[in-house]
Amino acid sequence: MKNKMPVKIKSLLLLLALVLFISGFVSIEKDSDKNLVKTSTWYIAGPALENQETINRVRQEKGTIKVTAKDNPVGEIELNVLITDSNSNDGAPTNLSNQSKFVSITYKSSHLIKLQAREGNNEGTGCVHGGSHPRVDLKASPKKFTTVKIPWSDFKQDGLPDGKLLNVHNLCKFNFVNYNPVSGAFLEIKSVMIR
Repeated sequence: MKNKMPVKIKSLLLLLALVLFISGFVSIEKDSDKNLVKTSTWYIAGPALENQETINRVRQEKGTIKVTAKDNPVGEIELNVLITDSNSNDGAPTNLSNQSKFVSITYKSSHLIKLQAREGNNEGTGCVHGGSHPRVDLKASPKKFTTVKIPWSDFKQDGLPDGKLLNVHNLCKFNFVNYNPVSGAFLEIKSVMIR
């Protein structure tokens, strides 16, 4: 009887270790599929009807981000989110793994949006204003939500065909920019997922 007890304990410990090992992989997989709309604080600048507090309250209640241009807007509207949530709009950059291939975005927009993937500073400690702005275009989709999968290789400096590629190992945040908003222009986002 005494000899059987340690075998049962060893079997249970082995089973427990196996469960924890497998759940670790599931957790990693879930983290790579996190939706930045649901998990991260968003920031707004420019002539929008919504402020940061409103955007984040609606995001938490309804699971969407919505921004609408004021009447006779002057200047650009910039909506942004850090890849790794922070207490401010300028947190540390994220080092994405080599397995990360693209970002998937589900959105609806009345006008063309420039999506900038902002890189961190050279020291890898912060996300400073200015710096590198590899970007792509999100076409207008005013009638229905559209999902686009954008490979990291599509993000090029200033959107130029021969522009420098995005460094996914120093990715700070995404900026959704309407450079020329008109009254009532809108952008609504359901998901931003790094895959």
